[in-house]
Amino acid sequence: MIPRYSRPEMVAIWSPETKFRIWYEIEAHACDAQADLGVIPRENAEAVWKAKDVEFDVARIDEIEAVTKHDVIAFLTHLAEHVGSEEARFVHQGMTSSDVLDTCLNVQLVRSADILIKDMEGLLAALKKRAIEHKDTVRVGRSHGIHAEPTTMGLTFARFYAEMDRNLARLKLAREEIATGAISGAVGTFANIDPAVEQHVCEKLGLIAEPISTQVIPRDRHAMFFATLGVIASSIENVAIEIRHMQRTEVLEGAEFFSMGQKGSSAMPHKKNPVLTENLTGLARLVRAAVIPAMENVALWHERDISHSSVERAIGPDACVTLDFALARLTGVIDKMLVFPENMLDNMNKFPGLVMSQRVLLALTQAGVSREDAYVMVQRNALKVWELRTDFREELLADADVVAALGEDGINEKFNMDYHTKHVDTIFKRVFGA
Repeated sequence: MIPRYSRPEMVAIWSPETKFRIWYEIEAHACDAQADLGVIPRENAEAVWKAKDVEFDVARIDEIEAVTKHDVIAFLTHLAEHVGSEEARFVHQGMTSSDVLDTCLNVQLVRSADILIKDMEGLLAALKKRAIEHKDTVRVGRSHGIHAEPTTMGLTFARFYAEMDRNLARLKLAREEIATGAISGAVGTFANIDPAVEQHVCEKLGLIAEPISTQVIPRDRHAMFFATLGVIASSIENVAIEIRHMQRTEVLEGAEFFSMGQKGSSAMPHKKNPVLTENLTGLARLVRAAVIPAMENVALWHERDISHSSVERAIGPDACVTLDFALARLTGVIDKMLVFPENMLDNMNKFPGLVMSQRVLLALTQAGVSREDAYVMVQRNALKVWELRTDFREELLADADVVAALGEDGINEKFNMDYHTKHVDTIFKRVFGA
């Protein structure tokens, strides 16, 4: 991913230096296990660890690969240059390249998941803080983009919290799904390497042994992992879209923080644009772009082909790096977001009282009016408010049929805003607990 949308800790996981370090650890731990089994001399296994503090030369490995046309062989050749040809002759004993490549990839994905889990926890903390802060800040709910009934800004934040909390649970499952390794040799039969080697290497790397692999770790695991990242990205976009709507000039119920010296437009100095949440919408598309290729990687020929390899070299770092950046950016947006309660009330009152239409409808039916007649009675008054910007309560009080059914006091009682917020505490307990 480009540096503009990257954070150093996640980028480091996907660097060539980190990759070769993990490859080295796989090979060195495998040698230890082979020595324990008496397959290779102990001194040869110990000799491999002489390279434990070596900074592997990426340019040198690339130079060797230019000749060998094989990245793992190029690395093993470079490792032998540090360890010594005689000492390194048992390295990779009974193993195949996928043992190294797949196990390394899963280590990188697990480490990436650990960062993403921390990101999610930070976002959840920010959402919870804002939800509690605005638990009783009334705003109009919208369906189809049209005023519906009152809700609160706290419920909006709480809704996003609950969604992201589900995503955190999914991410933890995805981490568990991907935390496997395979050191099973050609076509996965362990013909040339004992399963105990796989068990030892996986334990050292914080993985579990893949129950059954071919020459590769099954790619349904990776499909599930990247699908989870895609769902999280969609949830990020869900939040971003709501904030972008709130920042519209004619809405202005909330907005991204606008820092001192920030400029919104090269042409129009008055502009305050929702650039961060627009950016998040775009970044979400990039993360989701990894999902279909990951799904298509599941179907491989027989015991191995490498059609998945080029895909994963791109989507592994790109999806993880991008999502890490997006989660951090969204956390900052939520934490510093401006909220305008007065504008929320002004917006709700653009069509005075209209958001109470359902309550009047229900009251009429409970007063003995058929639902069909009640709907007609309420709608004819509501449409006047739409067209003439009159007051809904005043229209109802001037309607003889409505007054006959409810009385003036009955009509006035239906415009108490507290009616719509009486269960906010119940919802908060469901979302956040007692």
